[in-house]
Amino acid sequence: MSKVIAITGAARGIGYATARALKAKGATVVIGDIDESAVKEAGARLGVAAHPLDVTSRESFTAFLAAAGPPDVLINNAGIMPIGPVTGESDADARRCLDINVHGVMLGTKLALEGMLPRGRGHIINIASLAGVLYTPGLALYNASKAAVVAFTEATRLEVLDRGVHVSAVLPTFTDTELVAGTASPKGQPNAEPEDIAAAVVELIGRPRPQVVVPRKLGAQARLGVLFPDRLKRAIARRYGLDRIFLEYDPEARRAYDERIRS
Repeated sequence: MSKVIAITGAARGIGYATARALKAKGATVVIGDIDESAVKEAGARLGVAAHPLDVTSRESFTAFLAAAGPPDVLINNAGIMPIGPVTGESDADARRCLDINVHGVMLGTKLALEGMLPRGRGHIINIASLAGVLYTPGLALYNASKAAVVAFTEATRLEVLDRGVHVSAVLPTFTDTELVAGTASPKGQPNAEPEDIAAAVVELIGRPRPQVVVPRKLGAQARLGVLFPDRLKRAIARRYGLDRIFLEYDPEARRAYDERIRS
């Protein structure tokens, strides 16, 4: 794969796994993360270029993309996931979540398009979530941010459809990263692994499509879920424990993650 690929939020989790998978395919990978020491360590382990990156800063994002080359592919992966009752979500949490998860994706997309559209080629992949189309108690803020990413990605895709640039969204299910620390998996539905999402991204770069759900078997539920009557939606949520897992969690197990995303 002879492409230059830039990945945000890649010091750990899905971003790191994706960088590793793409490096193994022969791509030139450049990673960024707001945690400068962690991204430098990740870059050293992977053998790829690594740079500090604040996705909410135009200056920082511009410098990151310039260092990357400009990239053939930008993967907007950086994101945070506060959880808990909607009444417990602070104003600061709300602003930071939307600034990173939504504005960061919008900013990266706009800056990448400035380089890709004149060349008539390129691919932007925004890591959204099934939480952007299937809503869960205790995830109101995160649901809202990922719904915005899904909508933004599709509208942008349609806008540049005939100009040689692909824009895609990846919608993973709950994935075993720090984002779900202290929570249980839905009953009978184990969490995905970061490598599962990485594999989907590798495939998507080779065969661009508007949207990919991971795992693929949940795609039908994502498409049809909006048509279910409320009573059925509530029954499904109770059946899998989705009505409780982000309200009844272990705050101590999440403490390190919560402190890091708020620092």
